[in-house]
Amino acid sequence: MSTIVVFSHLRWDFVFQRPQHLLSRLAQHYPVLFVEEPVYDDGAPFMERSSPAPNVTVCRAHTPIHANGFHDDQLRLLQPMVAQLAPPGEEVVAWFYTPMALPLLQSLRPALVVYDCMDELASFRNPPKQLLQRESALLSIADLVFAGGPSLYEAKRHRHPNVHCFSSSVDVVHFQQALDRTRAHAQQDAIPHPRLGFYGVLDERFDPDLAGVVADAHPEWQIVLAGPVVKIDPERLPRRPNIHYLGQQPYAALPDLLAGWDVCLMPFAINEATRFISPTKVLEYMAAQLPIVSTPIADVANPYGHVVAIASTADEFVAACEAALAQTPEQRRHMVDAMQTVVAATSWDNTAARMRELIDTAPPHTDRRATPRSLDAANDPAAASLRGSKVNPLRAHEPHVGTVVIGGGPTGLSAAYHLGADTLLLDRNESVGGWCRSIEDNGFTFDHAGHIMFSNDPYVLKMYEVLLGDNVHWQNREAWIYSKGVYTRYPFQGALYGLPPKVVTECIMGAIDARYESAESRTAAAQAVDDCCADGTTDVCNTDRSVKGEVKNFEQFIYKVWGKGIAKHFAIPYNRKIWTVPLSEMETSWLGGRVPLPNLEEIIQGALEPSPKPLGPNARFGYPLKGGFQALMNGFLPHIKGKIELNADVVQVLPREHIVALRDGRRFRYDDLISTMPLPELVKAIGNEAPEEVRAAAKGLRHVSIRCVNIGIDRVATDKHWIYYPEDTIFHRIFVQGNASPGCNPPGGFGFTCEISYSPYKPLPVDGEALVARAIEDCRKVGMIRDGDTIVAANQVDMPYAYVLYDHARARNVETCKAWLKQYDITLVGRYSEWEYYNSDHALLAGKRGADIVHAKRARAQKASSE
Repeated sequence: MSTIVVFSHLRWDFVFQRPQHLLSRLAQHYPVLFVEEPVYDDGAPFMERSSPAPNVTVCRAHTPIHANGFHDDQLRLLQPMVAQLAPPGEEVVAWFYTPMALPLLQSLRPALVVYDCMDELASFRNPPKQLLQRESALLSIADLVFAGGPSLYEAKRHRHPNVHCFSSSVDVVHFQQALDRTRAHAQQDAIPHPRLGFYGVLDERFDPDLAGVVADAHPEWQIVLAGPVVKIDPERLPRRPNIHYLGQQPYAALPDLLAGWDVCLMPFAINEATRFISPTKVLEYMAAQLPIVSTPIADVANPYGHVVAIASTADEFVAACEAALAQTPEQRRHMVDAMQTVVAATSWDNTAARMRELIDTAPPHTDRRATPRSLDAANDPAAASLRGSKVNPLRAHEPHVGTVVIGGGPTGLSAAYHLGADTLLLDRNESVGGWCRSIEDNGFTFDHAGHIMFSNDPYVLKMYEVLLGDNVHWQNREAWIYSKGVYTRYPFQGALYGLPPKVVTECIMGAIDARYESAESRTAAAQAVDDCCADGTTDVCNTDRSVKGEVKNFEQFIYKVWGKGIAKHFAIPYNRKIWTVPLSEMETSWLGGRVPLPNLEEIIQGALEPSPKPLGPNARFGYPLKGGFQALMNGFLPHIKGKIELNADVVQVLPREHIVALRDGRRFRYDDLISTMPLPELVKAIGNEAPEEVRAAAKGLRHVSIRCVNIGIDRVATDKHWIYYPEDTIFHRIFVQGNASPGCNPPGGFGFTCEISYSPYKPLPVDGEALVARAIEDCRKVGMIRDGDTIVAANQVDMPYAYVLYDHARARNVETCKAWLKQYDITLVGRYSEWEYYNSDHALLAGKRGADIVHAKRARAQKASSE
């Protein structure tokens, strides 16, 4: 039997509503563990358990941490307690009401993940800054999404393939007790009639001004408000002799309140907090067969406008209340008939039963059972934002082009450059460049992360000349590492000088052990280890031989290549930081086929004296003198013979019909399609036309996203270009934009970019302005920003799909997708479409290769037609 582990922002003993209704019923079939937000307790952490309903256990953690909710500060204490909740050997269904608890999923081994979205929490007052990001991550991981009403369903249905609308329901038997109008409630017995009542939470969704207007319009009316005051100042609530505040009421007492009311009120404010609400009380009021007056809440007005009086203004609201009190017997009979029809069509029992059926029939996620970290990462917070609604597949106007190229990054631009005039390049952004775009802020130029021009390929070097002319700046690279409070040259293993003696000793001894443990299987054929740290430069330094020893994953590779010391002090912490997943989940094909052995002489030499500056062609890189890396991308534009469409978001691909459709409804028919868009997004755009195994393979592709915090200050901070941070800063690397070219800085200014990796397994700890503040704080800790420095510019850019993850299923999943797409004249090129590890120079060649494939295909067709 599965155990449902629920993570809720609402406490069980708070207002009795959707979670309690559903879970108390599902508890007839599954044990339910209801995990509440922790409470402060200055003693040792512990988990308090209680059982408010049969087969329901409420778990409330007590911790000595003041932070509210599922705050990041709480997670390290909560994770081990959550890990002990489910009985050993039982499958877990993880059920979320709040995305803020998502990091706790790592403590479980869920067979199924359910997101019951009952409110748009991000629209409420003072939401956690990470909420939107974590919700996007949760939507990417969830197997089932339940939306609490039609408005929420419309908001979520394009963000997940398995969303179901389950509007709020009603316990008819409970609320029909109010039909006995002789029932009494002690707190209102002395209140005269007519009584116009509302029960529920009094928060930003409640309109206190409207309540005051109603009370003032008819002083003889008695306004009864029952519920807790939350997140608003009680002083904002109107105080009148005829307004009565009864406080929070137990669920059992609600029929007693209703029995004594004449009209039920729903005086909700019309704001962002109420945009998506689906109030449970509307059906409860109907079960009590009382007239209802409401403001125009969408999920009330649309389905129940024929039963509920909808009032858009205060005057209309008062008039509707007057009409409700003046109902004739005939009007009341028609109202009751309509209410009974509505109520008879729904119940919490039926809703829970339908949810249970979906849970029991959902396909099990085998990988997720195997390890809590192997959750589906096909879609992160940013990937969800790339999805769009499908357009009408019957739209008639379909201009025909020879080749459509999706994506205007370096690969797509290169493809269009190498194709002819019968080419259409589509890009969803306002300018070309993809992740090689640049932005300007207060005189500073910032790229989307750090990009450089570097290649040993003569064709690429010639392309640089064509695209930039003399707008280029070449220099020797200065790549450094900051750890143990000192700077050492990159790569770490070749420049140990200056580190604490104990660290140097551990690194050298570890390298010696790694070298001679593998001595017997030594071979003279050394292979390059390209770009282990994803900086766009070669990382093969300090290896002289390779070993054929079996390496099963990236973590083993690191220990086998450099030994325990270098692994401990740099390679493991840095790579965990950038890749966000356990390194044992990554394979090593992207690093080369053999394991290079460390060059002990160079390691020891680099420990005894400062390492010299790197020399040779690998030590130099180019960068546009003016305009940032955007200048290289813009360099393509005069040379492209075909057409470029910007703000052209492809949301649907019809492979059999050879049609692409844009979000704005335009459609284009093509002979050949070159796609540079992320492979999972391409398959999503194809939808159900792709076989299930292809869709599953695309969903199984994992990646890392990058958030760049760009900072400009009023002095030159360093002479370096890259700085790697393996320790506890929020960023893993700083690209010093201001040293890439002096043209990136305004007079007296100096810019740099803090690169921060994130994924569903390592969400951003904070977001928005808090993320910028955190990056600045950490820059102060490591000396990049000093006391007295003025922050001249600060912004952030998001890079979903920044790095593809080479996990053990990648090759199989990519091949499954490629093989199916190829038969429909779809050519995949570039890092994200081929799901390969490319740098920007490789991207130029990939685009050319895509164009060559199209040219070759057409040449074959022309030859065949002439024979």
